[in-house]
Amino acid sequence: MSPGGEQIRIVRGLGGEVEVTGAVDAFAREILLRAGFLFQPSLRGHWIRLPFDLGQKWENEHATWAADMLTAARYPVHLDADLRPRPPGPVTPSRPPAMTAQAPPSRPPHR
Repeated sequence: MSPGGEQIRIVRGLGGEVEVTGAVDAFAREILLRAGFLFQPSLRGHWIRLPFDLGQKWENEHATWAADMLTAARYPVHLDADLRPRPPGPVTPSRPPAMTAQAPPSRPPHR
C-alpha cells in the first residue's frame, strides 16, 4: 500500500498493548521497526505491536514518534488520543521569581 491509501491505526488494545492495524507496506514497516515495533507472525499475517512492560510513557513516546514519521511520509495515520505524551503539569517555583525591571509609574503632566 502506498502513502495516501488505507489509514494506519496505532491504538492501545484491550490488553493494554500498543498495536498497529491497517495496510502496512514495506516502507511503513521500516518506519515502524525504527520506532521500536515488533512484527509477530499470526494467523492473519503479522501482529504489529510495541514490546510489553516498558512503561506507558515509553509506549506513548514511541507510538507518537511512529505516527509522526508515518505522517511525514504522507501515510494517513490515526493515533489514539491517549497515546500522545501528556505535557508536563504546571511547575511550582521553589523560590519567588527574581525581581524584574518595571516601567516607572506615570506622572501627571507638569504645568
